[in-house]
Amino acid sequence: MNMPILSAAPLRLVGCGILRKEIDYLIQKNGWNVETRYLHSALHNYFDRLHKELDRELTLAERDGKHSVVFYGACHPRMDQLMASHHTGRTQGQNCIVMLLGYQRFMEELGKGAYFLLEDWALTWEPMITEAFGSNLAVVREIFHSSHTCIAAVRTPCSTDFTAAAEAAARFIDLPLVWLETDLSHLEAVLAEAIVEQSKQDAGG
Repeated sequence: MNMPILSAAPLRLVGCGILRKEIDYLIQKNGWNVETRYLHSALHNYFDRLHKELDRELTLAERDGKHSVVFYGACHPRMDQLMASHHTGRTQGQNCIVMLLGYQRFMEELGKGAYFLLEDWALTWEPMITEAFGSNLAVVREIFHSSHTCIAAVRTPCSTDFTAAAEAAARFIDLPLVWLETDLSHLEAVLAEAIVEQSKQDAGG
């Protein structure tokens, strides 16, 4: 999916670090003229912090004279208003899993009751979950059991072996673990579209 570089100046991608390895790989593979700034992957649990940190990064990009594009889904209720205030755009998709798996597969697995687990979350699971939902394990499990029937751990070509971490995460919330394998074709298409569209806008096209 090689595409022409539309500007000599690099575009700054600001986004969630949950798929940083995959994004960095695709940038290098395609020769995209894009630099990256990643935020912590658990910020979607904290609306105020997410808005504040994303706003700060986009402001820094402006101060540095950089055009930006955002790798986030609808992870904040005012996400699109924030994009508009900085005259930038974001990748199209409800969340990072949709962008990675594609909408159809996402909905199929969601219909089975899946809670999607990526490597970065698996490796920080227990502290991330207890910080967000508290340390009462019965309450935490009730939260997950109320809307999910399994944990679906998602492996990409960039994943390391996080089997032990995924198994520990599933035990922690007492849900069965299943594995999903995916390539990067959907993510690549989403990123390419966002980069091209933002570059065109920045060029006045």
